[in-house]
Amino acid sequence: MTRTQVIDGPAVTTTPAQTWGFTGLAAIAPLSWGTTYLVTTELLPPGVPLLSGVIRALPAGLLLLLITRTLPRGDWWWRSAVLGLLNIGAFNALLFVAAYRLPGGVAATLNAVQPLLVAGAAFALLQERPTRWRLGWGLTGLAGVALIVLRGQISFDPVGIAAGFAAALSMATGIVLTKRWGRPPGTGTLTFTGWQLTAGGLLLAPIALAVEGPPPVPDASALGGYAWLSIIGTAVAYALWFQGLGRLPVTAVSFLALLSPAVAAALGWLVLGQSLTPLQGVGFGLALLSIAAAQLPPDSAPSLLRRNPVAPHRSREDANR
Repeated sequence: MTRTQVIDGPAVTTTPAQTWGFTGLAAIAPLSWGTTYLVTTELLPPGVPLLSGVIRALPAGLLLLLITRTLPRGDWWWRSAVLGLLNIGAFNALLFVAAYRLPGGVAATLNAVQPLLVAGAAFALLQERPTRWRLGWGLTGLAGVALIVLRGQISFDPVGIAAGFAAALSMATGIVLTKRWGRPPGTGTLTFTGWQLTAGGLLLAPIALAVEGPPPVPDASALGGYAWLSIIGTAVAYALWFQGLGRLPVTAVSFLALLSPAVAAALGWLVLGQSLTPLQGVGFGLALLSIAAAQLPPDSAPSLLRRNPVAPHRSREDANR
């Protein structure tokens, strides 16, 4: 069965195989973001979260601009700045603050509230009313990642927790605005990604210099860490993420963010020797189950068998999910 979705103007028909393919590619982004916490604590110089955000975003953005050789036009100058701030600048700065102040699993787990935040933002900005199915699995995913964290032997840093939650809120708002505005006609994913990465990096750079001063001279480990985060965790990851946002229902994509805490906690166990309890294992299962359930098409879930009227400007899948 094929599905027709509206993507940046013309209707695009996708098969279930294509939908799952775009979902798998989009999932690479949160999988790579889950490595941020391990890389930050083990490889990067301490005490420079804002600078780390700049180094992660700005070189990748400039590289993509060099490749695509296309600049924004008209309203897309300020729209790119807003999306760059929400999706890149503010998000990465807050993410690194959380990563420096919290254990990796805890920092990434705060993103578990993102599906619920996206549902609220989608209702406010896109007039998409969240279904009980969506909210139920959002709460299930939140409970799952809470089990991963709350049963561990950890100490909570209020500033780190606030930064992690604010990062999730910034990304959730950016996700919904990205879906609402789409992309200019004829603009490719790499170009769109380059605009946002460059804008986010440029907005964050003067703040980083004012707060943290000149950057320290990086050693070989830091260079490797920054290279991984900038190339794989940013340029590649965001390009695949924005492609997914253009092709898939916004709330379904938001659930993929739950992969990030799972990766962070798994790396803490495998690489750093951090312990995992049986209840934390249950939490992993609940988080992964909620991700899978959120990707099911409406007619595959009994609770979504009821057909709802679909607004002309939205896809059938978006309206029912």
